[in-house]
Amino acid sequence: MTDHHTYGTSTHTADELVRLVSDCLGLLFTERDSNYRGVYHLAGSPNGRIEIQPTPILGDDGEDDLYAPEHPAAQVLLLTTTPTPHPALQARLGSIEGLIHLNHETV
Repeated sequence: MTDHHTYGTSTHTADELVRLVSDCLGLLFTERDSNYRGVYHLAGSPNGRIEIQPTPILGDDGEDDLYAPEHPAAQVLLLTTTPTPHPALQARLGSIEGLIHLNHETV
């Protein structure tokens, strides 16, 4: 089983959210650059991974596309993936002002 959560914010930039989540969880994020996703931030831990992804990404036509068009109001997304539900992680992320839980999926 894998547990996925999606959070969003229009209050914080990606860099601000990296700092807030780093302080809250004590994780170190590394910046990644992808042709598909643009620049995003990744932190791994024994309990899973957290990604911070700006929603607008440069499209093939030179115009911005949305990484997650189902959440157009969120300027930055935070994506968590854990092997099992992790209520403590969800509670700590829920304490970050301006970060809204958008979606949950277990597969």
